[in-house]
Parts: sequence; C-alpha cells; structure tokens
Amino acid sequence: AISLWIRLKLHESPAYTRMEAEGGARRAPYREAFLTWKNGRWVLIALAGIMFAQGAVWYAGYFYTRFFMERVLKVDTNTVDQLILLITLASAAMYVFFGWLSDRVGRKPVMLFGMILALVAFFPGFHALTQAANPALAEAQARAPVVVVADPATCAVQFDPVGKAAFSSSCDIAKSVLSNAGVSYRNEPAAPGAVAEVTVGSIVVPSVEATGLPAAGIKAARADVDARIKAALTEAGYPAKADPARLNFGLCFLILMVFMTAACALYGPQAAALVELFPTRVRYTAMSLPYNIGTGWVGGLLPAASFALVAASGNIYFGLWYSVAFTLIAVGVTLIWLPETRGRDLDAIE
Repeated sequence: AISLWIRLKLHESPAYTRMEAEGGARRAPYREAFLTWKNGRWVLIALAGIMFAQGAVWYAGYFYTRFFMERVLKVDTNTVDQLILLITLASAAMYVFFGWLSDRVGRKPVMLFGMILALVAFFPGFHALTQAANPALAEAQARAPVVVVADPATCAVQFDPVGKAAFSSSCDIAKSVLSNAGVSYRNEPAAPGAVAEVTVGSIVVPSVEATGLPAAGIKAARADVDARIKAALTEAGYPAKADPARLNFGLCFLILMVFMTAACALYGPQAAALVELFPTRVRYTAMSLPYNIGTGWVGGLLPAASFALVAASGNIYFGLWYSVAFTLIAVGVTLIWLPETRGRDLDAIE
C-alpha cells in the first residue's frame, strides 16, 4: 500500500515534461532504443557492466546467503529471519550513503568498489559463514570426507529452474541427496553402467538406479537412498541441523554486512548511472531491458544454477562461481566501456 501510494504521487521528470511539450516524444521508442547502434550499445554496456553485477552481487548477498544458511548449513529459519531483518535495517542507510558518495566522486568508482568487494569476499565469506553458523559441519567434513563413486556418463547437470525435471539415475539421486543435505563430496569414476555408491568415512551406501521407473517409483527410490545416506552421515558425526549453542550470531551478522556493503555500493548509484546513459526520449524503454534481464534472469536463476554447480562438483561452495563469473564480466565491462556519467546534463544526451 505504501509503495502504491508513493507511485501514485510521482510525476514525470522535468526533462520528459519539457520534451513532450516541445513535441519530441518518440512514437517508436523500442526501435530507437534497441535497433540503433547509438543506443543499443549503451543497452548492452548497461546490461553487462551494471546489471550483471546487480543480479550476481545483490542477489547473492540477500538471497543466496539465506539459501546457503537454511539449505546447506541447516540454520533454524527463525534465526535466519532475524539475521536478514537486522542486515536489512542496518543496510538501509547505506543505499543513501553510496548514492550521495557517487554524487561526489562518481558513479564508476563506487560501483566498482561494490563489485570488487564482493569478488574478494565471496569465497572467504561463505567459508567463514560455515564456521560461524555450523562449525560441526565443517568439522565432520574434515573428519569423515564423503565420496561419490559413479559412472560419469550417468551423472546429469541438475539445472532445474522450474522444478519439473526427474533426475533418476543412481548418480543423480545420490548427488541430489548429498547436495540437499549440505554435504561436500568428492567425485570418483566407476565402471560403465555401475550403480553409484556413496562413501561416508568408512561407511559405504549403495544408491539405487531408478531410470525408467514411474514417478512414484522414483520418489520411493529417492526416499530410500535419502534415509540410508542420512543414517550414514549421522553415524559419521554430521549434524542434522546447526547447533544454536555453537552459532556465533554476531559474526554471522558481520559477515552478511560485508555482502550488504558490496550490494549497497552497487545499488546506491545504479539508478542515476542508468538514467545518465540514455537520451530522454528513449530513457525508460532503454533501461527496461538490461534492468529486467539483470535482476530477473541473472539474479533469478542464481539459486538453481548454483545448486546445479554444487551437485556437479560436490563442493558446497562451488555455486559461488556463478556470481563470480557475472561479477568479473561486469568489472571488465565497467572498467573498459562504461563512461563516468556524474554531472551529465540529461537534456543534452543524444
């Protein structure tokens, strides 16, 4: 309701109002925005230089950290909610601060700071989050490493953004169970056609081949493998959930605030930087494509893509390479092709 009220109170920008009064509004803004190189190149630069980072950094900081704590580290949902609420409140002023700072020193350096901070923090930050939130998991992985022995030809890439795929090979079932349990594992090849096995320390758990079975049969096979693997993990000392008594709440908060700082440094100047790239007559249209692809596709696919990377590699941190890859692209494009736009006269952009 508050958001709707704010939007109802908004007016067109002075630049657009003047242009419309002078008869300068375009009847074919899509064609001019996307099919002319003059504007099309800025659309591509905005997408790869700003919005790739937005989807990777902001979504990793807000959403993947939550996914990681709940699904991988098995932290209690109420505790995760408290952490997310606190970092949301604590970071609110940083959006304004970094926007203000970009008015003083420029859009590019502030956004680059956010991107580079995220790149530096991704892997050590998530490793530190494991130690702070569920140290027993880190200890168990060092004490009783897990190995999946399977025919590589039977192992699929488990990328399933809509949740409709049925991964039914013995390899896929074993890896899916372990990935959902938040357990890292090492892959070893088996003989062609062999049924996959999971080794937890000295305990060997055969998987089940369910290819060709009806949906009910696949579900039953997965439940059977899930129960036997979890029993082996429990016997080897893997925690079923994070121990609240060992969770370092303050350290978790500080780690998450590092990611929030990176996200806010990128997001604070973002709106101004996008506005200052395009002429008034196509500005809103031209901004829409990179913004929605960056947030909706790059950010929206992050959990599914990261899970697929984890399942394929066996490393609970390997999914971070999705965010790293898009952020690296954004840093390169921003450094080389994105101009500094602070102070531009919006009426003079052509």
